[in-house]
Amino acid sequence: MALDPAEFAESVWSRRPLLSRRESRGDDTSYDDLFSLDAVDELLSRRGLRTPFIRIAKGGRVVPPARYTGSGGTGAQVRDQVADDQVLELFLDGHTIVLQGLHRIWPPLIDFAGALRTELGHPVQVNAYVTPASNQGFAAHYDVHDVFVLQVAGTKRWQVHAPVLVDPRRDQQWSDRATEVAARAAEAPLIDEELRPGDALYLPRGYLHSAVAHGGVAAHLTVGVHPVTRADVLDVLTELVADDPALRTSLPLGVDVGSPADIAGDVEQTVDALTRRLRAVTAHEVAARLSKARLDAGRPAPLGPLAAARDHAELHLDSLLRPREHVVVDARVTDSDVILSLPGRSLTLAAPTAKAVSVALAGPVRVRELPGMRPDAALDLARRLVGAGVVTVDRSDGADHRQPDPGPGRS
Repeated sequence: MALDPAEFAESVWSRRPLLSRRESRGDDTSYDDLFSLDAVDELLSRRGLRTPFIRIAKGGRVVPPARYTGSGGTGAQVRDQVADDQVLELFLDGHTIVLQGLHRIWPPLIDFAGALRTELGHPVQVNAYVTPASNQGFAAHYDVHDVFVLQVAGTKRWQVHAPVLVDPRRDQQWSDRATEVAARAAEAPLIDEELRPGDALYLPRGYLHSAVAHGGVAAHLTVGVHPVTRADVLDVLTELVADDPALRTSLPLGVDVGSPADIAGDVEQTVDALTRRLRAVTAHEVAARLSKARLDAGRPAPLGPLAAARDHAELHLDSLLRPREHVVVDARVTDSDVILSLPGRSLTLAAPTAKAVSVALAGPVRVRELPGMRPDAALDLARRLVGAGVVTVDRSDGADHRQPDPGPGRS
């Protein structure tokens, strides 16, 4: 965007839309290093793309996947693979192609989304919308996440309207307010502009938007940022307080829950117990629960299993360890263990390794420099961290990776 990141965070993020023209940034950014029309063709014709990584729509109506998917042929009889010729037929008929989850399947966007998630602190997804000239894939609607639109090819006319619901939750979809959305979309827009390659548009969640392609095939990336909100904090608080014994107590037998007089005492006791428990909740407890959700929401940088296995086998004391990019690790130290929580699993290490683990996760560091560790123990710890995909070995640092491991106790 054209603004300084700090200014954007202070005055724009979650507050108002912002249009950023390519020329206003003073650079030649066109986003073709991230995605292109050639990339669309490659994904549709050579990558065995499957649902749900693709949707096709026109005028707000989504086409059933059976219209454009089928078997991959001999040796690849998975039945929901994209049929490129059927996609062509629909595209010629004015349908928009939506490529979903590109942050999982297209290398430049895998790296881009991982770096952005690390910088923003919120989960990120990337979709692409490819529309024939003078056509529209979706009518005016709002998203329940913030959006950065990056115009990749062609031009699209964007109309943006004020929200009918400010800061909608994930369960407050636009379709539940279709009448209000249609009425608001009939009003004068806040933004009515044509985006050209290299232009960008930021939309906070809740802002209505629609786009029509002009002048040939148009494509844009939608970078969705799923914000962690105070409602998420509230959900965690609810989980924490619900286990209080005073809040698990059953109401009396024979109670009439429709009678204010019958439940008045229990309401008062519940409020008292809730207030008491909430005041005892610590930020540490909340952070621990939010961290678990964070682990499940994002993925670290790609890891080549075979290359990592080779590095694991060839580790030596001069190997340079680096934390795996965009990896999220929650470390908890007890009297006997260091427990590393990772996406879908955990790694338990001995308590005396705590300082060395902290240094390795901060990296870069050579194996021999791990503090408080004998050489054989340092190698063992490094192997466990590399084997768990927590750290990687930097093979560009010039160290001889063919050196044999020294025996126990020798450096």
